[in-house]
Amino acid sequence: MSEELSTILHVDMDAFYASVAEKDNPELRGKALVVGAGARGVVLSANYEARKFGIRAAMPVGRAQRMAPHAIFVPPNHHRYSEVSEKVMEIFRSVSPLVEPLSLDEAFIDVTGAKRLLGTGWEIAQKIRKDVYASQGITCSVGIATTKFIAKLASDKCKPNGIMEVDQERVLEFLHPLPVSAIWGVGPKTNEELAKLGLRTVEDIATTPLTTLIRALGEASAKHLYELSWGRDYRDVIPDEPDKSISNAETFASDIEDRDEILRELLRLTEKATYRAREKNKSARTISIKVRFADFKTISRSKTLPLPISGTQEVYEVVKSLYLALKIDGARIRLVGVGLDGLADGIDGPEQLAFGEREKGWREAIKAVDQASTRFGHGSVRPATLISTSEEGPKRSGDAQK
Repeated sequence: MSEELSTILHVDMDAFYASVAEKDNPELRGKALVVGAGARGVVLSANYEARKFGIRAAMPVGRAQRMAPHAIFVPPNHHRYSEVSEKVMEIFRSVSPLVEPLSLDEAFIDVTGAKRLLGTGWEIAQKIRKDVYASQGITCSVGIATTKFIAKLASDKCKPNGIMEVDQERVLEFLHPLPVSAIWGVGPKTNEELAKLGLRTVEDIATTPLTTLIRALGEASAKHLYELSWGRDYRDVIPDEPDKSISNAETFASDIEDRDEILRELLRLTEKATYRAREKNKSARTISIKVRFADFKTISRSKTLPLPISGTQEVYEVVKSLYLALKIDGARIRLVGVGLDGLADGIDGPEQLAFGEREKGWREAIKAVDQASTRFGHGSVRPATLISTSEEGPKRSGDAQK
């Protein structure tokens, strides 16, 4: 008896951030809508009316405004997106426990074991789309296949608000005509190398000797592309893969040079990142910063600690020391960011002393702040430095977070 093939769905919300904004303000429906604030910020999402003018995610907001001056631009609301995402993921888990979120607005779902109870993969996809719309008033697109790779490609092809199933017998018929950029891992540099070999479609890669690909791309990359070009993807759906990192970054509305302003912004970003870490019961061993200059040159620095930490002040001491070590006073800064990596479970482990002995009760104070933030909203209790400068701090183009 042959083993049953997996049935994997890739569910992707349609223009998620923009769809949430339209749900919360129905007057925006039918108009070109862009989520992104400040001319120097980036577009986080654009609805399909705005996309008709060429506006895409990650595009500078200033450029998007020139492409569609009549479009409506709204600032992001990350807390709201998280709320909706949690509700959507609950719907996914009501169908199958095997849910692997990729981001707030997309996930893989292995429904192989759910088919006896809920029907075919197509019927389960219809149920998910119906439930998401009934619960949250937004649409999603679903790709159905026997592998994650093909399911993801299928959901891309049926957007917006569609379903596409690729049967195992039709995988190569579906896959081979696609451009090489459709394969995971083919970025601009790899695309350029493949073009030098005259390889422009997935079929071109599949019919090229592996030894030729290895000479051009290296063994690991060549084998990866070759396997996927034949639709071979052996990865399982991994439910609730733990966060690998938490980060927050800020693009300023205008370049700033003042060191104190930059340090205040780094403190604000540290406060947000550590709060998110503690919310997830996580501590970080590696602390990193990112700095982007006016000429777009970007540098990053990190420090790995012997023990994980989660307190705002102790993380900020590391962030501050990393920034001061750059010795870039007077440089015009466009963006700064703070990252927490090497995440470990728990926030009550052995105390890591950043500078000298921690004052008694510091951990209890952190817990009290978090409890107040949970009850009254994040930012209701803040470092005095941020409160006293909230009206005069640097103007921001909107947070980006991961």
